[in-house]
Amino acid sequence: MKRLIIALAAAAVLAGCGEKDDGTRKFTVGFDADFPPYGYKDGAEYKGFDLDLAREVCARRGWRFVASPINWDAKDLELNSGAIDCIWNGFTMQGREEGYTWTAPYVDNSQVVLVKSGSPIMTLADLAGKIVGVQTDTPVQKALSKDGDRKELGATFKELVVMPNYNQAVNELGMGGVEAVAMDVGVARRKMADLPGRFRMLDEIVMTETYGIGFKKGNVALKDEVESTLREIFADGTGAGIAARYGIEPTALLMK
Repeated sequence: MKRLIIALAAAAVLAGCGEKDDGTRKFTVGFDADFPPYGYKDGAEYKGFDLDLAREVCARRGWRFVASPINWDAKDLELNSGAIDCIWNGFTMQGREEGYTWTAPYVDNSQVVLVKSGSPIMTLADLAGKIVGVQTDTPVQKALSKDGDRKELGATFKELVVMPNYNQAVNELGMGGVEAVAMDVGVARRKMADLPGRFRMLDEIVMTETYGIGFKKGNVALKDEVESTLREIFADGTGAGIAARYGIEPTALLMK
């Protein structure tokens, strides 16, 4: 019985690690289900630019795609335990370079500030004395904190409010709980498209960053398989087609 329990536990770990399951290799992608247009829930289905790219990778390699929504704060535990094969969901490389085995960057993503359409805030300098929201454990949150690269800007705020996800942050902005949200440009554009006339972006950016796919440190073989297929997807125009479906501008794509 003891040996059986150990064997079952080992099988459970391997099932999430790209091992064969009934003859088909699984590829389990960890993602934030509240991060449109990269990954989100639409009815009973998970959609998004990154999820569609991952599905295409699996289709071309003959793998079985598994979408695994995760608590963003627990992403490293999920990855290191083998519950997921990678973190693929608008995952910023800057500040995390040594923590993961990364693909090459595939999206150039700036950090911008979203405000209500009628807000008097027009520049980053206008954020002085204001309440600004950010998503937890994001590079822009770290950059605006007291030890971050944009600490001088963050120090001008009345308060930096850290929230679980951008959906909550934008809801708070709409209700007046915060006066601005520092966030990914792709997500900001999606919010403006979904809620026309309610929000606008400042012209100035807070910082520039790039997205990559993060694998467990040392998992170079799986990273290479995924990256080589992803390069094919962008080279033949499929990636650009998926990007257009989600309103991601061609100029943001780094693999072409």
